[in-house]
Amino acid sequence: MGAFGRRAMLTGLAGSSLALATQASARAATDPDAEAVQNLYSAAVAWRVTAAERDMLYVQAFNIARDRLDARLREREREHDHRHHGKRLAFICDIDDTVLSSNAYWSALLAAGKQAFDDDLWDQWVRDNGPTATPGAVEFTHYAKKRGVEIFYVSSRDQGPDTQSIGVANLRHVGLAYADDAHVTMLRDSSNKEPTQQAIAEKYDVISYLGDNLNDFRRRYYVTSVDQRRALATEDAAHFGRDFIVFPNDTDGHWLRAIFGVSEPADTPEYRARMLLAAEGLVT
Repeated sequence: MGAFGRRAMLTGLAGSSLALATQASARAATDPDAEAVQNLYSAAVAWRVTAAERDMLYVQAFNIARDRLDARLREREREHDHRHHGKRLAFICDIDDTVLSSNAYWSALLAAGKQAFDDDLWDQWVRDNGPTATPGAVEFTHYAKKRGVEIFYVSSRDQGPDTQSIGVANLRHVGLAYADDAHVTMLRDSSNKEPTQQAIAEKYDVISYLGDNLNDFRRRYYVTSVDQRRALATEDAAHFGRDFIVFPNDTDGHWLRAIFGVSEPADTPEYRARMLLAAEGLVT
């Protein structure tokens, strides 16, 4: 079967699957005895909360960051240049799903029967200090502090006027180093981290950027095309594992924006249909 024929077949199957899911959802809404529709996120969240492989991806990423730190310090010692023109060493780090785990939020979201990201549930969860530390995060941040390397956290959140204090409290609650206003920036009005990152880089020698989203590294990845996003990342392949250290996130991020045009799509029949098409490789 040719590529066109296979694509048409998969599109037809996706349409059939959507129709069945929609019919089942309608039955469930009117018939309490009807079988519930499986949540689109159930497999992704199951992997989040059970897979040792996921834990080790975090440990592996922090090990890479630690190796990068040690190598940079050795380089400075060889050059007898501890200040590097007055700049101290630092990492720039995302928060959610990089050093703070949102696993419990996604489990709660599924338990509430929701099929897409829910802002109200999220806002209350972070206010209640729901996040836990990701595997290896606490150890890494304290190792960096012990070696005299600073960590700056830059995140996009909006829980109102107390967004900053909530973010700092979340970091402090799990015992991360540098959990203070001097090292934490919460962006309420934009997901563009580059201005903040550039301001830090003017004062510090940045070893690596840590994040679960390509947008944590460069704004140029903020596009609405799956293929374009992949092509841009491929162009920068030499940076990954070096300047950019990536953490796993299979439930949210700007990879969703490339599929839907928005980062937090609403739960609609069209959303479910497009998710199925994306899973079958039919969204570019």
